[in-house]
This record gives sequence, C-alpha cells and structure tokens, in this order.
Amino acid sequence: QVQPVESGGGSVQTGGSLRLSCTVSINTFKLKPIGWYRRAPGKERELVARINADYTKNYAISVEGRFTISRDNANNMVYLQMNNLKSEDTAVYYCKVESYAYRNIWGQGTQVTVSS
Repeated sequence: QVQPVESGGGSVQTGGSLRLSCTVSINTFKLKPIGWYRRAPGKERELVARINADYTKNYAISVEGRFTISRDNANNMVYLQMNNLKSEDTAVYYCKVESYAYRNIWGQGTQVTVSS
C-alpha cells in the first residue's frame, strides 16, 4: 500500500508521552526520506521531523529535544517518540515519503490530543 498508515495517537496529559508509528509499503522505502507532519486546528500543516536515508534527522524548533524520529528499514517503519507533550502539540499527525513521486500522497493521520 503506497499510502502511509499512521497509528499510535491518543489522548494524554501535559508532560506525557506517545509513540507514533508509520508504515509505507514501497520497495524503495530505505532510500527515501520520511517526514512527520502535523496539522493543528485552524493552522497549516507543518513539518515536525524528518529522517533521511542516511539516518540524519531534522526537527522543528518547537519539538527539538522532546521528539525523536527513528526508522526501521527492515520493516518499512518510521516512529516518532514524543515526550514532555504540551497542549500546543495537539494535532493530527501524518507521515509522508519525502519524494517527488509521493508528493501528493498522504495517509489518514493519527490524532494526538494533549490536555492539562
């Protein structure tokens, strides 16, 4: 399935943790950068973290030091470990293959709700 499938969202209290998972069934998975995005209510979708084929990583300033992106190429999986969650992290989270051929392919996303 080319469309990413995200899971692991839920409702947590401020300061809590969640681990999001994403799988994409493409043969070239290990060669592709994968990004985690989020869309908060009333806001544009934004890039949260990206992991490249060489395992280098980039993070949005707002999540630096709290979120960790990782990948398991053997199982076509990408993870987003989210710690010390804040109310402003509330959003629908999506993963995406960062490649021109997949530029318009999005999954259904997974909802993360952080409350005090």
